[in-house]
Amino acid sequence: MTFTEFLPLGLFMITLVLGMPIGFSLLATGAIGIYLNIGYMPMMGILQSEPYRHTASFLLTTIPLFILMAEFLARGTVVRDLFRSAFAFFGHLRGGLALAAVAANVGFAALSGSSTAAAAAMARISVPEMRRFGYDDRLSLGTVAIAGTLAIMIPPSLGLIIYGILTEMSIGRLFIAAIIPGMLSAAGFVISILVWVRREPEIAPSVARASWGERRATLLPVAPALLLVVFIAGAIYSGAATPTEAAAIGASSALLISIIFGGLRSRGSIDALRSSVRTTAMIFTIIIGAMVFGKFLALTRMPQDLLETIVAMDLPGFVVIAILIAMYLILGCFLDQLAIILLTLPLTFPLVVGLGYDPIWFGIVLTKTSEIGMVTPPLGLNSFVVSGATNTPVERTFAGVWRFLIGDFIVLLLLLLVPSLSLWLPELWYGPMSH
Repeated sequence: MTFTEFLPLGLFMITLVLGMPIGFSLLATGAIGIYLNIGYMPMMGILQSEPYRHTASFLLTTIPLFILMAEFLARGTVVRDLFRSAFAFFGHLRGGLALAAVAANVGFAALSGSSTAAAAAMARISVPEMRRFGYDDRLSLGTVAIAGTLAIMIPPSLGLIIYGILTEMSIGRLFIAAIIPGMLSAAGFVISILVWVRREPEIAPSVARASWGERRATLLPVAPALLLVVFIAGAIYSGAATPTEAAAIGASSALLISIIFGGLRSRGSIDALRSSVRTTAMIFTIIIGAMVFGKFLALTRMPQDLLETIVAMDLPGFVVIAILIAMYLILGCFLDQLAIILLTLPLTFPLVVGLGYDPIWFGIVLTKTSEIGMVTPPLGLNSFVVSGATNTPVERTFAGVWRFLIGDFIVLLLLLLVPSLSLWLPELWYGPMSH
């Protein structure tokens, strides 16, 4: 590795350790790398053209629209209603409030696509309830942090949208491929809770059973939101609307639902818009920075050299995949999910496809590894979001999360060994993908 390659990579690692936002870190070190390799004027030309060229995309408007949909729902009472309904059905079981948090997160994941939004909203609602009934903080915080990651997998996932745009894969096919893995992940969390409370019953005291009348009454407030999920999914999967059109319909419908049924007022609407702008700006800054950094990598031919080295080693395909999974799990401990996808996909996607693996399957596996990284120390974002929302030391959240990781790794292993778990539904719905 030459000095012009080593210095930008070293600076990138240093800026991350110092706490610079990932988007700015990628942008600054990528620009330095371009300057060192081809000079000042070409660098300025790239900085002038690349940001617009890579973000002025109709498909990318899907991202802020789904974020806005999630924010409108989170600012009203929809998320609280989801939890209350799940509580009415599962609260009487041992660990029922934790099970209710998982069930509510499944519903909110299908409405949001944002893991951090799901974790923050559910932490403010479910953790105080679990504390009120005497639940151990390790169980309550760990459950909310891990269940929030379902929004990474269950459609409409922002990570899958980015993956589909970068790889030119069908977003509808990716969405439907994620349904079974998403349900398996939720089932893994449920089993983890049941095993934990069976071994330590004192961490989850029993709660009185709700009557069937009370249960039916809790379904009415969430019915409009659940119908919105069905409508959006049906529009995308049937081809009646593009993901962008479905996201626009979802955002406008979420506003109406939250105003009419969710008690959303002008202050909440303004807060939702502000939060959406902040989140969108953060995501697009990462996209721009990753594109500039990717340009630096392309100029140095590091991706091509890496691929040629791996091919020359003549490793079996499963060994290469295992190495990539280990790399993604390590990166997930330090980087944001979108940053990982944007930074590594230009390197890994051609390699995986070249080895003959299905790109849809790889997108689901990559998303699952990102899901695990969202809660693992030292920088698991969801763990910090839950701790911040509940004013709790993050160490207590990490102490609860690790018990769920065994189930997560089992699901990841199943996805690796049984590709049909990811590919059966899209092939059934859309037919086999032409290569």
